[in-house]
Amino acid sequence: MTTAFSGWHHQYVETNHVRLHYVTQGEGELVILLHSVLEFWYSWRFQIPALSRQFRVVVPDLRGCNDSEKPATGYDLDTLSQDILGLMMSLGYSRAHIIGHAWGGTLAWHLAQTMPESVSRLAILNGAHPQQFRRLLVSNLDQLRRSWRLVALQLPALPEWMIEQNLPGFVRSFFQNQAVRKGAFSAQNAELYQAALGKPGAIAAALNYYRQLLSLPTWMKGWGTPIEPIDIPTLVLWGEEDTFFSEALLDNLATLVTAPLQLRQIPQCGHWIQQEAPQVVNRELLKFLCEA
Repeated sequence: MTTAFSGWHHQYVETNHVRLHYVTQGEGELVILLHSVLEFWYSWRFQIPALSRQFRVVVPDLRGCNDSEKPATGYDLDTLSQDILGLMMSLGYSRAHIIGHAWGGTLAWHLAQTMPESVSRLAILNGAHPQQFRRLLVSNLDQLRRSWRLVALQLPALPEWMIEQNLPGFVRSFFQNQAVRKGAFSAQNAELYQAALGKPGAIAAALNYYRQLLSLPTWMKGWGTPIEPIDIPTLVLWGEEDTFFSEALLDNLATLVTAPLQLRQIPQCGHWIQQEAPQVVNRELLKFLCEA
């Protein structure tokens, strides 16, 4: 299935035993954009046309999200990384520039750590390194306070039921109310987010991401082992007024990357950085990706 709207195409691929929907536009080196949990490809609507002038841009709905298949399992970082690797290979590429926002940034960090040969350049937009985030949760009161929703979502069944009972209110609270630049989430955009989350299985799948990230086996697997730095050119873009993430996540960035590392903080901008400050984000991404 292929349809076009505003120059981009909607397609599907079978990879790693899951059917993924993705949007693509442009030709050239591959750029993969990874959205956050509870979002879908549409969160990159401002970046797709800008980046596609020089690159082939591919934006998947991650496993369980929007129009992608929603299996009961596979929401751990290793399986999700294999999803993205399979997508890349199905498109005929062995390497890609990986850009991730929030939870998509966490996945991007993991991809760069575990499959460095497949990542040319890495860009993180208000996204936490998985090991660093788990450690900060137990050592930084500010991050623990900001993560109360994440902790609450560990409860079984009840969070799904509560969100489904008041989906418009949840979208307003989670997206619109947390944005600093409120124009990023119009009433029309809110309806699109509600429609994506309202698809059967979407909310349960999204919450499985959070539960896997903080599950005891995952926590014990990474606890006590040193974080292996990546040797991949990396750009970190950060909205300074993020209500979900503490700026303490930026304190030790230099220990995570041995290759050239750039950090650009954007004032008066919240967590939804690529939607709140699209022109700045596009400019910084293009400059970074086009560096010699």
